This record gives sequence, structure tokens and C-alpha cells, in this order.
Amino acid sequence: MSKKVALGRGLKSLLSDTPDTEKLEEVAPSTASTSGMSEILLANIEVNPFQPRQQFDQDALKELSESIKVHGIIQPITVRKLNHTQFQLISGERRFQAAKLAGLKSVPAYVRLADDQQMLEMALIENIQRENLNPIEIALSYQRLITECNLKQEQLGDRVGKQRSTVTNYLRLLKLPPDIQIALRDNRLSMGHARAIVSVEDPASQLYIFKKILSEDLSVRNVEDLARQVAQGSGQKPAEAAAVAPKNPEMRQLQTKLSSHFGTKINIKSDGQKGEIRIPFLSVEDLNRILDILKV
Repeated sequence: MSKKVALGRGLKSLLSDTPDTEKLEEVAPSTASTSGMSEILLANIEVNPFQPRQQFDQDALKELSESIKVHGIIQPITVRKLNHTQFQLISGERRFQAAKLAGLKSVPAYVRLADDQQMLEMALIENIQRENLNPIEIALSYQRLITECNLKQEQLGDRVGKQRSTVTNYLRLLKLPPDIQIALRDNRLSMGHARAIVSVEDPASQLYIFKKILSEDLSVRNVEDLARQVAQGSGQKPAEAAAVAPKNPEMRQLQTKLSSHFGTKINIKSDGQKGEIRIPFLSVEDLNRILDILKV
């Protein structure tokens, strides 16, 4: 049986700030109140429109549904009341979906009062507290809490029970080139590697280090050393990384976009009418990778 994960301080405080659970007699005339919880028909519950999690592991969902068939729902879901009989899910969508899969007609639930912003904040915080999130998912959730819930980094740290420096480190990942973010998302790159890369500001140098990690299977310590060397100008950066950026702003933007797409520093030379695009590669494997991107 998997270990039960406790709610973080942020979600607890959000839930505790809302009024006490309503009596079941106030929810529906055919239900009964037990230990401050209500038994609510699944058909009367809408999913959370602010749910940041879009994909659910179907095998894990099936396992949970089998457990629910035997043991029932141990941890109630949390909903908000829309009217006398209709409710909207705040947290616990995985349990909600598994209960439907198990064939249950009703589930135990806490009923809270919450506006749309509180709904979004609760959903994001619950999502962050999942154990299997990748660093980019966490960073994106932090960013949404800041921009959509109008939180400052200090407030966000308090909400999710993290130091401000931890929050900052995750947010910095969103400044990395897309290819590096994708590698983080797909678990081809560790958080330790990414933190070392993000210490270098130049995107071309970041991509150079990223390629070195993949081609040479560098440890985090090796990447930290390489990042320091590159930042100080003593690392063996490829010649193309030091290439002069085009003067035309549109060409500079295009060069940056292509460099990110191909995972290497693209060099564009143009006189405004004609020119050339140069795509360097470091090895036969790197060339094949680029050819795959080009679908050649």
C-alpha cells in the first residue's frame, strides 16, 4: 500500500480559512452527516475547471479503483457548493475518477466555500504536492500561482511550504531554451544538471553544455565545473557559440529560435537580401540527431 501523503501547509491553511463543513442535511435531504463529512452523489459533482493536471496514469487509476472497491475512499475529496444539490470539485480528482471507475454512486466529501481564485490556488497547490511531478511542471505551477493568483515569491513559499530560494530555482528553469526544458520534462536531465546550466546566462553556452551532458554523460559535479569555466571564458566553448549575432533584430531573433530548436548554436549571415544558415555538429551522433530533426 502506498504511503499516505499529508497536505502541505499552504493547502491546509487555505482549507482552514473557509467556513466549517456544512451539515449533510443542508446538502441533500437523503444524506446523513458523519464526522463532519457529507456523502455526495457522484452525479452531482462537476470536475474542477481550474485543474492544472490534464493527464492521469490509467494503470495507477485502475489500481486505486480496485483499492477503493475493497477499502472505500479513506481520504474524502473536497468540493464547493454551487447550489442546493450541485457541487464542484476543489481537490481529489484522482480519487473522484477512481471512484467512478470502481462503480461507486457517492463519495465522502468536505464542502467548502471558495471563489474562483481560491479554487485555482487550491488546485495548483495540490498539484505541486504530488510526488511524481517533473521540475518543469512544478515551475509552471509556481509561475501560475504568481501571475494568476497575484502572489509574490515570499507568499508563494509560505503557501507551498518551501524556501524562497527553492521557488526561485524552479522559476529560473523557465528561462532555459525549450530543448533543455523538454529534456527536464522527459526526465532526460536532472534538476542538478539544470541548476548548473541555468547559472550560465548565454543561451548558446547553455545549449553547448546541454549537448555535452547528453553526449558525454557528465555528472552534476562535472557540469558545475564546466559551467564555471564557460562563465569565466575558460571553457572549451565551440567556435560558433562565440559568433557575432546578426545586426538585424529579426535575424537575431530567428538565430536564437533556430539555435533552441536544433540544440546547437546556429550561425546566420545575411546582407539583408541573401545569406546562409550554418548548422554545426560535434559528432556523427550529433549530425544524425540534426538530420532527424530535419527529417532527412
